[in-house]
Amino acid sequence: MSRHPEVLWAQRSDKVYLTIALPDAKDISVKCEPKGLFSFSAKGVQGESFDFSLELYGNIAAEGCKSKAGLRNILCSIQKEQKGWWKRLLKTEEKPAPYIKVDWNKWCDEDDEESTGSDLASDDDVPHTGEDDGSDEEGMLYLPDLEKARGN
Repeated sequence: MSRHPEVLWAQRSDKVYLTIALPDAKDISVKCEPKGLFSFSAKGVQGESFDFSLELYGNIAAEGCKSKAGLRNILCSIQKEQKGWWKRLLKTEEKPAPYIKVDWNKWCDEDDEESTGSDLASDDDVPHTGEDDGSDEEGMLYLPDLEKARGN
């Protein structure tokens, strides 16, 4: 019997980010299908199986699906087939499973993205972490950076 890891999600107009909380995962398999089917499986530290499949709200570009395994989690960047904001993560209008939650640390609203003028993670295959760019651990800008962003 398999279990579900906690999954945090956030989006930009061109990508969806999934952070799968599974420390020291082994045998990681991530599959993206153009019709919006995302599948994940892995083995936990004690050999237990973790897997889930999500039918995403919209179509995705399978070749733009990238993942990176860290010590505590797996970061997945999923390219949307068409640029635009999804109303929700999943195609179904039902309440998502309890293991799927919004990643408020990476979340960006439509108007926030437009006001910055660029995607924070456009040159990376994983979400913006706030490292080495003058911002703190949680992706928040320091006041001088904020003023620079505003053009002051």
